[in-house]
Amino acid sequence: MADDISDEEAAWRDLIAHYGDPAAADDVSSPWPAQEDLPEHPAAAEPAQAPTGPPPTDGSSPVPGVFPTPPQFRVIRPAAPAPPPEDEADPDDEGHYIPPEPPPLPHLDPVTKGAWAAVFGGPGYLLVAVTLGWPVPGWAGLAAVAAFIGGFATLVVRMGDRPPTDSGPDDGAVV
Repeated sequence: MADDISDEEAAWRDLIAHYGDPAAADDVSSPWPAQEDLPEHPAAAEPAQAPTGPPPTDGSSPVPGVFPTPPQFRVIRPAAPAPPPEDEADPDDEGHYIPPEPPPLPHLDPVTKGAWAAVFGGPGYLLVAVTLGWPVPGWAGLAAVAAFIGGFATLVVRMGDRPPTDSGPDDGAVV
């Protein structure tokens, strides 16, 4: 086991020592067809020379092949054109589905409102009291838990197993 660790360590040190060395490109064949190779560019054979001295002030670039550009100006315009007025409707918009207005929410009776208040009010009181560090007497905690359980039970009992009133005598089943 100790020999394996030393062999691995030697392999890693060898990799690190040769990390910056160039790869032997002549020995290895390329993994793609030869017709996809790029022709050798004459400028690639010459080593790049670092510019010396201060940068020129005549507008020429210190880096060969890179040309300075004029300053860029920012153009601000609206993201999208304004929509046409309502009276000038587009004829291509014909046939789009426009949903009808939803029916109003049903009016809850006082018992159902009280049950919902108890379901959310009991735990809400306990949450606020604990968050703000208020002392909660035993009877208040018991009342909050009882309100939650009573409100939940009231809502479940009042759900009922009857069909909706607007379904009529036929439930839509075909025999």
